[in-house]
Amino acid sequence: MKFDPTIQAVKQHQVPAWFHDAKLGIFIHWGLYSVPGWAPTTGPLHDVIAEHGWSAWFQRNPYAEWYMNSLRVPGSVTAEYHNEQFGDKAYADFAQDFNAALATWNPDEWADLFAKAGAKYVVLTTKHHDGFLLWPSEQPNPFIPNYHTTRDLVGDLTDAVRTKGLTMGLYYSGGLDWTFNEHIIADISDLFVAVPQSAEYVKYADAHWRELTNRYRPACMWNDIGYPVGSDLGALFADYYNTVPEGVINDRFTQAGPDQVAQISQGMLPKPAHADYRTPEYAVFDTIQPDKWESCRGLGFSFGYNRNESIKDMLSPVELIRSFVDIVSKNGNLLINVGPRGDGSIPAEQAERLLALGAWLNINGEAIYSSTPWTRAEGTSDSGISIRFTQRDHTLYATFFGVPTGRTVIPDMPIRDQSIITLLGHDGALTWERIGDGIAVHMPANLSESAAYTLRITPV
Repeated sequence: MKFDPTIQAVKQHQVPAWFHDAKLGIFIHWGLYSVPGWAPTTGPLHDVIAEHGWSAWFQRNPYAEWYMNSLRVPGSVTAEYHNEQFGDKAYADFAQDFNAALATWNPDEWADLFAKAGAKYVVLTTKHHDGFLLWPSEQPNPFIPNYHTTRDLVGDLTDAVRTKGLTMGLYYSGGLDWTFNEHIIADISDLFVAVPQSAEYVKYADAHWRELTNRYRPACMWNDIGYPVGSDLGALFADYYNTVPEGVINDRFTQAGPDQVAQISQGMLPKPAHADYRTPEYAVFDTIQPDKWESCRGLGFSFGYNRNESIKDMLSPVELIRSFVDIVSKNGNLLINVGPRGDGSIPAEQAERLLALGAWLNINGEAIYSSTPWTRAEGTSDSGISIRFTQRDHTLYATFFGVPTGRTVIPDMPIRDQSIITLLGHDGALTWERIGDGIAVHMPANLSESAAYTLRITPV
């Protein structure tokens, strides 16, 4: 199907099966900000904002990828750190350090880790808000010479990821580029004031998206913050879909100008003209969603590498696994982020969590991949263990957030009398009987500690 260059036309695009089925993606924030790799560990996004407000968030922004903006906020702790460590070194000068380390970066090692984690797709930041490009573009930055990588990181990682059988998507910060608009973001009201709206930037950003599309054929256009009002998104999206028919577009192409700052500051962000899926950040939904969504977050409080973060600031393997299962049960994907160091090495504590998730998926993946939500997402056993439900090919899966023992009762389970119940990772059918509107399942003895166990319930 060929799409005409209008919003009305691209709205007919359907979310492809691969995105519904994939469930797990890897987000990568890697750029100049990875060289200093520093931010305060302020805390979780929504908790900080709820307690202290947006201005407090930007004053002590724990997103290390916002280093360039945090550096310019008067009195910020990032400015203090930079002055102590780097003196008057300009942010753009980190490009020399970043490029110098690229010769030893091995994209195959990343792709191997992501495959072992059980991920089915990858999304790389090609340009973050600082404007630095991770590929040698035919549209170079007009304000800073050589403000891009000397090596084609986008192309090299795309090749490595696809060689592993994974799908490759690309992130591009269309809404913010601090080289085009230097407005300091110190509060939420500054956010859309800082979106470049010049004709020069519209041409620049549109050209980059088309170049990325034509050169790398990304499976998703993952934009951030918003997009300049002057862009013809109908034409841009049609060009993308006509080049990558199985591609998807996220919900962050909102076009809002400075005249809408008042309503944005009150939390009334205009909806994008078109999107294939929603992208809540460090947030999840409480119920099954009718439309596809994707939760994105870092393993810690930051997306970019932050040398201040320790394992106490990160999701534990148990928390990561359970959060992932919860998201899938409600029709979502998880886009979990890694923040490599400036030299391209992924910190061991991040890799360990990905590998723990992959080990769990090696046993329980059939309850996750290609699954759909059941009639309800959640339940609780008689012993108080929380349960999440998924289904696939007429088979129901019940994943326990804990270790079920002995005779375990699950209320409200309308399954066939002839159903066969097994525990993933264990041989043989389990005995079970009806208890009122629920079932009682006799679990194997001496189950070891695990983040989650999954029952397979198969109709005969």
